[in-house]
Amino acid sequence: MSNRLYAGLRAPLPVRQRSTRPAARAVAMGLFGIALTAWVVAFGVPSDTVQIFIWLWFATIAWNVGEQPRYHLGFLRDWWLPMALLVFYFYSRGVADELFAMPVHYMMPIEVDRAMFGGELPSAWLQEQMCGSPCERGSEPRWYDLVLAVVYTSHFVVGLTIAVVLWLRNRVEWKRWMRRYVAANLAALVVYVLYPMAPPWLASKEGRLDTEVLRITARGWDEVGLGRFHLILTGVGNPVAAMPSLHFGISLLIGAYGIWRLRSAWKWLLAVYPAAMGLGLVYFGEHYVVDLIGGGVLVAVVMIGSFWWERSRGD
Repeated sequence: MSNRLYAGLRAPLPVRQRSTRPAARAVAMGLFGIALTAWVVAFGVPSDTVQIFIWLWFATIAWNVGEQPRYHLGFLRDWWLPMALLVFYFYSRGVADELFAMPVHYMMPIEVDRAMFGGELPSAWLQEQMCGSPCERGSEPRWYDLVLAVVYTSHFVVGLTIAVVLWLRNRVEWKRWMRRYVAANLAALVVYVLYPMAPPWLASKEGRLDTEVLRITARGWDEVGLGRFHLILTGVGNPVAAMPSLHFGISLLIGAYGIWRLRSAWKWLLAVYPAAMGLGLVYFGEHYVVDLIGGGVLVAVVMIGSFWWERSRGD
């Protein structure tokens, strides 16, 4: 990724003129929490890039509420280009399959998954074991439906939340993280354009499967009366952007980056995050296992490419 993307980072942030007092920070963060909670209740969890960007900016203002306005404008200077690229991804993803009108692939992932699992389709098997036989959208949700729904939803906010924490604490680490995060999103977009592929629920809906697989991602939110969240979080969707699974890829990137950078022995617990994400994606009918493998390969390429770039540039 070009140095131009992060050229603005070479200029230092405005020097902090005054430190934020703990009491003022607590009040400001409390007001921020109240405002964010009210927004979530009224409109749902922020899922599009612009909303998330604005809320994260407000969070940095609340955290350093004692700083001058010039300091807070440094956030816009550093973040505008990475966020513009992520907005481009967010809205381009919805029309990726229409740019070159490539044929939609249905059978490859079905055949590969069944070959890997002795003729059984993992999504169908998991729904039978965890949802019921037959699995029905209106059936009673289980506790793990909510847990996995929360994990699924976390995809929209965790990566950028990590980024804002790093921006506040260490801009070099923020730079490294954003390089990997943005690159993974844009690389996935290229694949969506060139290789549109249907997920299990769509293949089932169109009669390409001999067993029914439902899209039950909203079941967990139904458990707490928030089923509409799934619709809100769909955003600018593309039903045939299944390969690679960016949900799994980003969760794996988060786990791998944390294990690489953290020193605590507890860091290995981060491996639970991509494991739970992968389980939820297959169980919910959102992805095949081969999609998860594709997401893992994408992340490996991004990580290796980023290491090479940073070593060659001394970055």
